[in-house]
Amino acid sequence: MITEKQIETYKKDGYLLLKNLFDTEEIGLLKKAALADRELDKRSYGRADGEGGTVRLSIWNHPGNNIYGSFARSERIVNVAEALLEGEVYHYHSKMILKDAKVGGAWTWHQDYGYWYNFGLLQPLLTSVTIAVDKATQENGCLQVLKGSHKMGRVDHTLKGDQAGADMERVEEAKKTFPLVYCEMDPGDAMFFDCNILHRSDQNRSDHSRWSLICCYNAARNDPYKEGQHASYTPLEKVGADAIKNSSVGGFDADPESKWVSPDTDKTIENMKS
Repeated sequence: MITEKQIETYKKDGYLLLKNLFDTEEIGLLKKAALADRELDKRSYGRADGEGGTVRLSIWNHPGNNIYGSFARSERIVNVAEALLEGEVYHYHSKMILKDAKVGGAWTWHQDYGYWYNFGLLQPLLTSVTIAVDKATQENGCLQVLKGSHKMGRVDHTLKGDQAGADMERVEEAKKTFPLVYCEMDPGDAMFFDCNILHRSDQNRSDHSRWSLICCYNAARNDPYKEGQHASYTPLEKVGADAIKNSSVGGFDADPESKWVSPDTDKTIENMKS
């Protein structure tokens, strides 16, 4: 469990980096599973970044019982999310960001709540955690945040390429007030970030991949008032410290297709176009 000081840091800065939350063996199992997972690769799709590159990602709504679910349901993650959001949380969705060497695209400046607001969420009571599968550096397009920018509240978003990005006039003004931080991470590090913090990442033109698993959580008391792209409240069954090492390295091939979020159901982009 995190300390009161760490909770205060998260509320002040909008993010919290926890070093070595997962060990080398656990991250090695996740990497092995992801590389071998044909279903994960088949279900991945690209988003043009407006800078000549494409981001590749896979998104699913329900954590399941495979190795990805063992991470998403891990008490090491969920207990922190509940401490930060001050109450019960549930799994909103997870995604694997596949930023391959030389070709991985950028993410434009955005807030997650800039998207999720459209899916019936009345309050920004969500947090995400990005878990480094590969080492994340400035050279391979690590996450960038404007420290403290979550205090701005939700910013309007418009379409940039195939991505919905924050109003750049606001972003440029925000840069004058909120420090830009490059969130470099080692494999096994985990960084929680508020759904209203402005963040982006650059293209990966390095020789090293940057894959990461991002798990998103919504407060149970913030259940969407209408059906949206991601999950409504479902009780989350936590798993203990040994679950990842004891889980099957198998991937998604045995799971039902209904949990996947595909390009055809990506209403975020459709909302921005209309």
